[in-house]
Parts: sequence; C-alpha cells; structure tokens
Amino acid sequence: MAARTRLPLLLPKSFSPLRTQKHVHTEAAVKEPSYPPIVASLTAKSKAARLRQIEERVKKICASPVEEKLSLITRIQRMKFVVYPQTFARNADRWYKHFTKTAYIPGLPEKFTPGTESSPSVVDQTAPPGIDDAAFNEIRDLVTRVILHEHWHKVKKRKPFLYKTQEQVVGPFLRTLVSGLTYSLAKYNPLLRLSSLDLRPQVNFYWRRGKRTIPKGHRKGQPEPIRFQIDDRPHSQIRIPQQLTQFTPLEASYTAEVPEVPYAPNLMPLFRRQYENIIFTGAKLPDPACYGHTQFHFVPDRYHRERMARQKQSDQVEAFLRAHAIASLFAWTGAQATYQGFWNYEDVSRPFVSQAVITDGHFFSFFCYQLNTLALSVEVDTNNPRKNLLWGTESLRLYEDVQDGEVLGLNDGVIRLLVQFLMNQPHS
Repeated sequence: MAARTRLPLLLPKSFSPLRTQKHVHTEAAVKEPSYPPIVASLTAKSKAARLRQIEERVKKICASPVEEKLSLITRIQRMKFVVYPQTFARNADRWYKHFTKTAYIPGLPEKFTPGTESSPSVVDQTAPPGIDDAAFNEIRDLVTRVILHEHWHKVKKRKPFLYKTQEQVVGPFLRTLVSGLTYSLAKYNPLLRLSSLDLRPQVNFYWRRGKRTIPKGHRKGQPEPIRFQIDDRPHSQIRIPQQLTQFTPLEASYTAEVPEVPYAPNLMPLFRRQYENIIFTGAKLPDPACYGHTQFHFVPDRYHRERMARQKQSDQVEAFLRAHAIASLFAWTGAQATYQGFWNYEDVSRPFVSQAVITDGHFFSFFCYQLNTLALSVEVDTNNPRKNLLWGTESLRLYEDVQDGEVLGLNDGVIRLLVQFLMNQPHS
C-alpha cells in the first residue's frame, strides 16, 4: 500500500501561473459597441422626436427623383397665405420683397442699359445688337401695323363689358404683338425657333417663409412654418430648352438689402386658405422647354393711373407694377428651379433668370429677375447671405395717339427694349 504524502499549500516559485500573461508589445483590441447610437423616437410627442421626423423626411425628399420630390414637397396641406400678383394693397412691393427675399435694383442689367435712357442720342441710336437697321425698321413697321389694326377693331367693336376692357382690347393687341415679334426675330435668334409660346398658362409656386405659434386648437402653442402659395395667369410666356445667362454673379447679391417686415402677413392684408399645394411652370416635367425666357402681362381694369393721381396715390402706380413683377417672376423662376431638383433644403447651385413685360396697351414696364436662393425657411435661412434680385424700369409710353391712320409719337426706345428682351440668349 502506497504511503500518503501531504502536498504544500503554497506553490513553488518555479511553477508557471495559470492566468494568461499580458505582453507589453501587444495592442489591445478595440471593442465595438454592442448597440446602435441612441436616437429620439419617431412616434413620441416630444420636441426631439419632432426634429427627428423632420430630419428623416428631409433625407427621404433629397434621395427621391424630381417627380416624386415634387409630390413629397407639396403633400402636407395646411392653411397657407395666398399671394396675389395683382394686388392693390398699399406698398405691396415691400411686403413681397420680404416674402420672397428679393432686393429691387432700379434700371435694367448692363446688357440692356443703353435702351433705358431717354436722352436724344439714345433715342436716335441705331438698331440693338444682333440685328441691322433694315431689320429694326421692319419690326418698327410691324409694331405700327399692330397698333393700327387693334385701333381699327377698337373703333368698330362695341363697347367692352364692365371690367373686360383689358381682356377684350389689350389682350388681342398683346397676343398679336408677341407672336409677330417672335416670328420676325426667330431668324436672328435661333433659340426662338426651339421655343414654346404659351397663351394664358397657369403658373404656381408653393414655399415656406418665417414661423408662427399656433394660437388655438389641439396644436395650440406649437411652432409651425408660415406657408405661401402663388397662383398666376400671365397673358403669354416663352419657354426655351436652354437656360439664360445670369445677369450678375451670385456673390453680388450678398450686399443687397431686403426690407424686413416684422408684422404678420394678414395685416397686409393676406388671407389664409387650405387647398392643394401646386408647383407648376406652365408645362409638365418631361417637356424639353423647361426654362423660362419672357412673360407678358396686362394690368387689371381697376388699375387707372389718372384715378390714382386724383386720389393722391401716384406713388402706388409703380409700386403695383413692382409687386406684380416680384410675385410673377419669383413664382416662375422658383418653379423652374424646383423642376431641376432644387428646393428649400437643397439650394440652387446656379442662378435662374427670367424676364417680364407688363403693359396696359400704352405704357410698358420691363423687369428682369434672378433667382439666387430657395432656402427661405427659418431652419436654413439663418446664415444664408444670398438674395434674389429684381431689375425694373419705370413705365415707358409706346405711343401717344392714333389720328388719321397714323401712329403719333411712336417710342423707338420701347421697341428697342422689346427686341433686346426677345434677342436675349445664353452665351455659346
């Protein structure tokens, strides 16, 4: 029988320990987190959850194609202020500048400047660039024939219905003038051959600007953006397949001044309605002529220069036209930019340019608009130095009167500006 031996409790020093030895030169493995980062809930009723819902919605819109993006931008229907291009509110142009972040610059851009002066040397100037004197004389004869034709019809026709003078008299005159000028200048401007002339089109734009606190209801006390909608019906417009060249560099708008209006839009007054949000250039998305060239508008019948002068409101004559140009051109250029995939959270990478002519049959006003930004909401407009720009002229009289079959006092400067507007084309 083997003898029992008692083992010592203390291990000898030469015995290697059971635990693993840590080597100094071995790098420690980086431990990956076992759980994803903590984010706010998408279904909670907290501010963090609301911010995450907006963030997810913005990501979804940015990753969508243009057609789906338009649907997502205009999907949520809430009460919005309807902006009317033709409004008789006092100093409406100041309000519209604030709503659209537009700065007004008197006069026209440099390429049109020679035609806006009233000095005798400019009036007697030869034809505008792009056409010769013979072609300009033909266009001058065309304008004279259109004026005489409409004057003869105005004399022969019966008196227009109440508040239908502009539609029944100025409308046909402007339609004949625009179609005739476009056809005559197509040989000198190849871009007009590829253009599309729309008669009485529909132009719409929807955007957000500012913020308000909901005063009553189940969402009382919650902040929400102020929404705007423009529904415009120009007399006619010319669309082209190539974008016009910018009038000024985008950085030049940083120093422009836009008036701030601290009051609610309903004090203008504007009224809130709820209906479908629409963004439309006058043509559907697949149309190749997706860029704007020139719009033509006529003023409403309630717009009387003599009546405004009798009421001591002469300062509102040009303010009405400026407000009309700001609303119409902002809606048109904004819709064009949205068709290219830009919107509130994806600002434009290049300026969008359009032109407009507003007339009452005798006086013509010319405007140029350059859209530099669509980032107008509170969330993205904090550090945005860009401003949209509008150039415009005072009212210019086309002719004085028609007597014995002759047009008296025909203004070549107005004809020259019409030709310059239609001859505008992108640089090759």
